[in-house]
Amino acid sequence: MWWPSLLKYYSQTDGVSWLEEYKARHNAGLEAQRIVASFSKRFFSEHVPCDGFSDIETLGCPSHFFEDELMCILNMEGRKGLTWKYYAKKILYFLRQQNILKNLKEYLQRPTDRQSFLEGAVLIDQYCNPLSDICLKSVEAQVNDITDKVRKVLRTKNPRHPSLASKAGEVLIPEVELQRQVLDAMNCVLYEQLKYKGNELDYYNSLNSYIHQVLIRRTGIPISLSVLYLTIARQLGVKLEPVNFPSHFLLRWCQGKEGSADIFDYTYIDAFGKGKQLTVKECEYLIGHHVTEEFYGVVTSKEVLQRMVGNLLNLGKRESTDQSYQLLRDSLDLYLAMYPDNVQHLMLQARLYFHLGIWPEKVLDILQHIQALDPSQHGAVGYLVQHTLEHIERRKEEVGPEVKHRSDEKHKEVCFSIGLIMKHKRYGYNCVIYGWDPACMMGHEWIRNMNVHSLPHGPHQPFYNVLVEDGSCRYAAQENLEYNSEPREIPHPDIGRYFSEFTGIHYLPNTELEIRYPEDLELTRATVQKIYSSV
Repeated sequence: MWWPSLLKYYSQTDGVSWLEEYKARHNAGLEAQRIVASFSKRFFSEHVPCDGFSDIETLGCPSHFFEDELMCILNMEGRKGLTWKYYAKKILYFLRQQNILKNLKEYLQRPTDRQSFLEGAVLIDQYCNPLSDICLKSVEAQVNDITDKVRKVLRTKNPRHPSLASKAGEVLIPEVELQRQVLDAMNCVLYEQLKYKGNELDYYNSLNSYIHQVLIRRTGIPISLSVLYLTIARQLGVKLEPVNFPSHFLLRWCQGKEGSADIFDYTYIDAFGKGKQLTVKECEYLIGHHVTEEFYGVVTSKEVLQRMVGNLLNLGKRESTDQSYQLLRDSLDLYLAMYPDNVQHLMLQARLYFHLGIWPEKVLDILQHIQALDPSQHGAVGYLVQHTLEHIERRKEEVGPEVKHRSDEKHKEVCFSIGLIMKHKRYGYNCVIYGWDPACMMGHEWIRNMNVHSLPHGPHQPFYNVLVEDGSCRYAAQENLEYNSEPREIPHPDIGRYFSEFTGIHYLPNTELEIRYPEDLELTRATVQKIYSSV
């Protein structure tokens, strides 16, 4: 077998025609290369819309072979094939998310007693991190390791404890004192031995919500730590239930008759607070105000996932960065997979796509769906429909890319060229130029907010579009940039959108960028020769 990564798709007992498999893999590779190669020309000027993946949804080859070729592209020699890698990554992102979404919908259709809280958390994690190697078996194995450690502690306290039996977890332990011994052993292992803790210092980091990161970093937020705590307890025969407590997710442990409706028959467990056991009154102290009895009730696995996704949604809204927008898109997809007719989140999705200027046809579909669900939204819907149609019309009127020749008289003041690694004189960041204008092309408000008039040459000087090492895109004045004395790769997620290769000193534009700046590459090479020839 020449493809170790594909072994999981074959059984040793299957009769396989390896010649046919080789042909299928070869054809899938050619198809993947064709599609990846087409993306730069089709989508250079805009984000890849979801309907841009229509070719992939109707693949005439096995999807695992197609994915394998995409992985081969991503694993090409580090500094070459940057544009291919950029679009291969986007396609792989889409493919894996589609598969995870199918798995999530299948999960939600199961009876509630077959919906593992851990599996639900893994599905959310996988969807938001589709390029990471996250699988349920691996996560379960790590949780099982923790459970085994708890058993070792339990054995020293009570060698005859029923949780030590080989089939522990299949049968719940009825005695409260034996359950207490399990929880004490869990707290000892999780919080004393393994040093798990609530992430108070970096609470709003999205990594706190991803179960595989919780296991790696041993920290999280109340709901992610609760899922871990609950899962371990159930493996040891103790039934804990999730409580959708406001501002602070909790677990409850029955001290009275099972299924009791009396909230005082339960002890509440704060997995974020090192497994501390709380009374009803102490729960209120935890959040600083009184709540009604309904908030102490048990919730379903779907409601747990809804809260996890809701946390991610709120994180996505906190900042206006590409990373935050992607998190917002992913979490909206997940929320609407669970609640497809939620008008509030459909409207948020439509506004997000409209704001990002992507997939206007989809925006119209969403707005039509909102109007059918809730006619009272006609004002907001009408506004977005009008502006989306205008966007579609403007796109139809586009005649092609703007080409900028350095030899034009109006460009004579432009000193730098695309592909050069620069340093900002004032802020010290490293960046690469991917575009330029002979003068500042931003509006008056931006010029005022950025205090451009305080510069010696103000807005009447060349400005450069740059990709910055921190992942941002900026618009920098010529007088603020200088050649970087130690040029190095710029770790920006969009680098492959504009460049095909890093030479070690500068970047080579891809075909689409070179069409727009046809005379820049020659100047870039001459500049590199002049500035770095002695390096």
